Amino acid sequence: MFARLFTTSCALALCAGAASAEYSLTILHTNDFHARFEPISRFDSGCSDEDNAAGECFGGSARLVTAIADARARHENSILVDGGDQFQGTLFYTYYKGAMAAEFMNLMGYDGMTVGNHEFDDGPEVLRGFVDTVDFPVLMSNADISGEELLSDAIMPSTVIEVGGERIGMIGLTPENTDELASPGPNVTFTDPVAAVQAQVDALTADGVNKIIVLSHSGMGVDMAVAEAVEGVDVIVGGHDNTYLSNVDEDAEGPYPIMVGDTAIVQAYAYGKFLGELMVTFDDDGVITEAMGEPIIMDASVTEDAAAVARIDELAAPLDEIRNEVVAEAVDMIVGDRGVCRAEECSGGNLIADAMLERVADQGIQIGFMNSGGIRANIEAGEITKGEVLTVLPFQNTLSTFFVSGQVMLDALENGASQHEDGSGRFPQVAGMSYTVDLTQEPGSRISDVMVAGAPIDPAATYGVVSNNFVRNGGDGYSMFLDAENAYDFGPDLADVVIEYLQEQGPYQPYTDGRITMITE
Repeated sequence: MFARLFTTSCALALCAGAASAEYSLTILHTNDFHARFEPISRFDSGCSDEDNAAGECFGGSARLVTAIADARARHENSILVDGGDQFQGTLFYTYYKGAMAAEFMNLMGYDGMTVGNHEFDDGPEVLRGFVDTVDFPVLMSNADISGEELLSDAIMPSTVIEVGGERIGMIGLTPENTDELASPGPNVTFTDPVAAVQAQVDALTADGVNKIIVLSHSGMGVDMAVAEAVEGVDVIVGGHDNTYLSNVDEDAEGPYPIMVGDTAIVQAYAYGKFLGELMVTFDDDGVITEAMGEPIIMDASVTEDAAAVARIDELAAPLDEIRNEVVAEAVDMIVGDRGVCRAEECSGGNLIADAMLERVADQGIQIGFMNSGGIRANIEAGEITKGEVLTVLPFQNTLSTFFVSGQVMLDALENGASQHEDGSGRFPQVAGMSYTVDLTQEPGSRISDVMVAGAPIDPAATYGVVSNNFVRNGGDGYSMFLDAENAYDFGPDLADVVIEYLQEQGPYQPYTDGRITMITE
């Protein structure tokens, strides 16, 4: 989408030339890291040591350490910045909160970061501990924190750093609806991004700064609106919606950078899979005359820094304590066996779908939808440990909410039944709805008797759905969800949602209730 809208303006910017340029700066950047200190798979989930040794993994802090050092060696003037959401996503965050992120960001030598919504997941206290530990400014312009004593003297709206004899202004931007996405507490009030950024640009300009970068954890739509409405912003380093930009990958969502007027906008997907590398040239007046670059993929071609690997291994050792923590109790076995859950309704699927729906039912969501391929094990009767839940749900998927038509839901159910004979993981477990699968019919006509909240599904109506980010982004053949409305893919970790649900239930009684009817002959 962004490529269609902005390729022309980007090309014009790149062709403007550097004849009058006086200063070049390389902006190295990350966003939405979400505690992925260890390498990830191509599906953004955990990756085994064996697969990593075989060259099948991506990212991880040890690769970023190497890539950042290599990039700095290539450029005379460079900065390293982050677009927010270092927090949340793996057991490393659960155990260390912000301390491990602070350690590795200091090691890599970041120059600045904006506050993402997940930085507020554990309230202002954890965020303050992180801010006090890092060696760089943490920024947020569009929030009134004057009433929150933990943050009022710790987070600045903007700052100025000096690189190669030039003063560079940086401004932070956080989602305006962070109070709905996280736990900032009652003393933090979020404000309009355009007005906040313009105010900081005006202050920086008055101070003689004419090279201004916004670190924005607000999504590409907001970033483009800010670029369009605010005078004086040169670069926006984004985050929040995990946008992948590239000039060479046809699957990218737009060029790198996207140009809106004279403003260059970049983002580097998420989870440390890429290191953004934007090379910008300014003229004497601080206007961009050239902006070019490409995200660097952190694949097996990037050597892992040995010292970083050793430190991550050391920090991983105490996580066994978390895995052994008793979090709930099951009255009977919770069935998550693939031979059952990929063929019919199963009690583990009901548990997960129910937990997802319960978590977001007050957001206008009516349907819980879970791919059975994401359910990996049974849980025995008796005490339930966090490790057992993580064995059932090992992929570090996050909760996704979105809105689609009834027809799209019918298409999704057909997709879910389409490879039933092969034991495909696309077979869906559901909550808030019921349906019949008739395997005697041809694929594409196997679904009937679909009910939502006790009423027949209306193909023309709109329904709120909760699933996981893998499914919402087209995994297991669910491409019909890619164009969903009001999609938000970055909710809490699915395993955490299930654990909290189990804790609320007391001793949990697994069950099936006939929400999926199978006709086999």
